[in-house]
Amino acid sequence: MDDDLLPIGQFARLTRLSVKQLRHYDEIGLLRPACVDTATGYRYYRAAQARAAMSIGLLRSLDVPLPVVGQVLAGTEGALESVHDTLEAELARRRRTLASLERVIADGLPATQVRIVTEPAHRVALVRERATGPADIARATTAAMTRLTAGLLYEPATRSDTDTHTPPALPGRGAAGGGPHLIGLFPVDLTDDFDVTAALVLADGRHTGGGAQVDVLPGGTFAAATHLGPYDQISLTAHAVLAWCAERRHPMRGPIREVYVSDPAHTPPDQLITHLMIPLEDEP
Repeated sequence: MDDDLLPIGQFARLTRLSVKQLRHYDEIGLLRPACVDTATGYRYYRAAQARAAMSIGLLRSLDVPLPVVGQVLAGTEGALESVHDTLEAELARRRRTLASLERVIADGLPATQVRIVTEPAHRVALVRERATGPADIARATTAAMTRLTAGLLYEPATRSDTDTHTPPALPGRGAAGGGPHLIGLFPVDLTDDFDVTAALVLADGRHTGGGAQVDVLPGGTFAAATHLGPYDQISLTAHAVLAWCAERRHPMRGPIREVYVSDPAHTPPDQLITHLMIPLEDEP
């Protein structure tokens, strides 16, 4: 046996990794031992491998996934940029969650006033975007809204923030413009994979391009509540409406509608008005 070889236990202590980790890194091809005893299967490493082993430990402490760790060790340029973007998006999501928690601490659990409303059918242009889970709603909503408004006959306002659930500014939207024009549609039950839909009410001869589908958004009876505040805290109002429906045993056929009344380009986030509507099977 080469005197330069270190048994796996000694190498683990030297590099501050566990024997279990070293075995796993061998199995996935990330850090192969210098030698494996054919009789016992025991792994041996060289001291020269210590830097790579400790680099793996460092990157894992920074939440870098193992496949990306392999790319970094292989010298792949820009391998860590996607990890940076992912962590930044997660940080932004955590900040939004913290803001919602602070609102619950300050105001208590949501107890928004819920009302029964009747809504007519609307002719709409629809764009769908696939979300990979609840944490992906903001991105999917922004993408759907952007694609929908990109084909309008009039020029939509330019938007730079793609990390928050923010509909683009639309001329004439809201009560002052003769009724809601832009609506977000979301499933009642959020799974690991679902569609987010952006709907534009086609009034006054407006139409869209860009691959938008023209359809009729059904009318009917809805449980409705008004959310006042940032879009990323709408889930608090949704909770109140869903709880109201559950208490009254209303079957919910979905999807949940977010009717955007305010123009986010000219309205402070804490003053944004959004009507939340959940279709009901029957009136109470």
